[in-house]
Amino acid sequence: MTEMLLKYFRNQQKQVQSEKLYDTQCPYCSMQCKMQFVEQTIVTRKKYMTIGKDNPTSQGRLCIKGMNAHQHALHHERIKYPLLKVNGEFTRISWEEALNHIKENFTKIQSEDGMNALSVYGSASITNEEAYLLGKFARVALKTKYIDYNGRLCMSAAASAASQTFGMDRGLTNSLSEIPSVQCIILAGTNIAECQPTIMPYFEKAKENGAFIIAIDPRETATTKIADLHLKVKPGKDAALANGLLKVIIDENYVDETFVQERAKGFTEVKEHVSSFTLEEISEWTGVPVADIRKAATMFGKKETGMIFTARGVEQQTDGSIAVRNFLNILIATGKLGKWGCGYGAITGQSNGQGAREHGQKADQLPGYRSIENEEHRAYIASVWGIDQDEIPRKGVSAYEMMEKIHDGEITGMFLMCSNPIVSNPNANFVKKALNKLKFLVVVDMFISETARLADLILPTSSYLEDEGTMTNVEGRVTLREASWPTPGEVKHDWQIICEIARVLGKGEYFSFSSAEEVFNELRVASRGGIADYYGITYERLRKEGGLLWPCPTLNHKGTDRLFEQSFAHSDGLASMVTVPNRPEVPKEQLSEEFPLYLTTGRVMSHYLTGVQTRKSSSLSARNFESYMEIHPNTARKYDIQDQSLVKIESKQGSIIVRSKWSETIRPDTVFVPFHWADSQNVNCLVSEKLDPTCRMPGFKVSAVKIAPVV
Repeated sequence: MTEMLLKYFRNQQKQVQSEKLYDTQCPYCSMQCKMQFVEQTIVTRKKYMTIGKDNPTSQGRLCIKGMNAHQHALHHERIKYPLLKVNGEFTRISWEEALNHIKENFTKIQSEDGMNALSVYGSASITNEEAYLLGKFARVALKTKYIDYNGRLCMSAAASAASQTFGMDRGLTNSLSEIPSVQCIILAGTNIAECQPTIMPYFEKAKENGAFIIAIDPRETATTKIADLHLKVKPGKDAALANGLLKVIIDENYVDETFVQERAKGFTEVKEHVSSFTLEEISEWTGVPVADIRKAATMFGKKETGMIFTARGVEQQTDGSIAVRNFLNILIATGKLGKWGCGYGAITGQSNGQGAREHGQKADQLPGYRSIENEEHRAYIASVWGIDQDEIPRKGVSAYEMMEKIHDGEITGMFLMCSNPIVSNPNANFVKKALNKLKFLVVVDMFISETARLADLILPTSSYLEDEGTMTNVEGRVTLREASWPTPGEVKHDWQIICEIARVLGKGEYFSFSSAEEVFNELRVASRGGIADYYGITYERLRKEGGLLWPCPTLNHKGTDRLFEQSFAHSDGLASMVTVPNRPEVPKEQLSEEFPLYLTTGRVMSHYLTGVQTRKSSSLSARNFESYMEIHPNTARKYDIQDQSLVKIESKQGSIIVRSKWSETIRPDTVFVPFHWADSQNVNCLVSEKLDPTCRMPGFKVSAVKIAPVV
């Protein structure tokens, strides 16, 4: 009887159930996994889920974030209408009223304080079209030099290092498909198992095929577990450790002499530099045993193929750029570039961390990875935009430095799109105070984030389910994110918002776009002939081919799977090696009697960036509902910190309170706190304002702190 009833109900369900599929792409990490959003109707009840879709990068895989991404897009706290702050409270207004407020306030600020009193703060989570348009908006509609974006806090060190060394920056010099064949892999400061989980099978397959994997990290992580050798370096000493590896490679004759002579410059100086110190000195400085340094260098040096991957652990330091360059020195010295199974990978963090830095959001950049200070580049972009070359402002400053300009009164207004700087920036208390000084702050977001709370006006933007456009993933593969889910309420796309503001400011003729594809077609022309050349990429090709690796200069070009096979992108065709000091140019915080522990930061698998989106997902929030401090049990006992107890962490910049988490997998002189939480758990309140002199990256990964139990 029971089986008959179950069969009856199943048949009934099939009759009343409908299902709709929506092609889309994950909004989180740089893998940009393709997926389908599923809406099921069972009688009167709606049910939603996300399933993976086959693609060249992640081959249908999804991680826990991707499977639950739709939960934030459907969340009841989505902003659906423009909100104006009136007497300290947000009040719904019309779009017409919102645009008039922007026109009135932007015009007044620039009339009173100058054109550069307005600033634009962008994002590496928006589409290529919107990143391109935002850069154009700052320079053409606002005529301000002050534009930068949150990718400055993420990818700037790797980007500057690759540009200086190779002449160009694309996340991976090779496609992911080559990784399973690589014989030796160095993972430096990257926890891909938690940050980009769907990339892990490539490395697991390499290990199955016999690859020797070396991990460099102060902590044991899910990533270091696959390594054959774990170099548990002291926080902030990565550049020196790379010097140690380089010294062994040179001293033990693992150098590819032909490659160095024919395709690089600067090797003689590097060789002389590494002869000036001993491995014992490197070991003492880095905390890594001499035997382990020698073994890692020997394994990498003697293998025919090898790749090095870096991420935030190496890059988010005040010498991050030069540290990455030292790892690139290793690749050049061993000749492991421009051929199968040999290359470099910067593991991009944000969803469009690659594309968003190519087309004009950075302070010193124009579309196609052109320089805003280069007269030829300025002339070309001016011709595309239909303006005089002299109308394009010169370069501004980095993201954090814009906060300093606000504090000093030079910047008095800001247009901020899809970012949360009072949580993501270093010296976060200072950033909050600075933003409170603005005469007018406009925030474009899906939710009232910690930064949006400070806004005078919030504009509602669309989610990944609703906003069509291209993204460029970790490989440098341009993909098309389809989006057909209807926008709720009066929500608009980022590109529409930019165009409408430009219109009320009297610049509508330069922003007369009616679709994301129209914007992309102008981007293609703007990028043509540049380093990041997208000209040969079209929506039609992306739909047909599933993604193309740039540069792709013509419509019949197949895209570039592997860079530097014949030459590098410098005018002389050579890679540039550089000597790297063991001690950084900008001194890092040192341990002292008052601040005896290193603090380092990072991600957890279930959250993304400042957590504004992922904390709106009940499935993700339940996995990590609060921040924590990872600490070695011996260190915890020394400071009377019980496991799972509240602890106060304090630096020269500020203090936070989090819960302790004992772990024997971390160095005893180091504590770790994830950066996805705000307010009293915002770890960036503890981070210094010191910046990398080359790329202006803050030193998130090294702070000196003290700890005490909260009684």
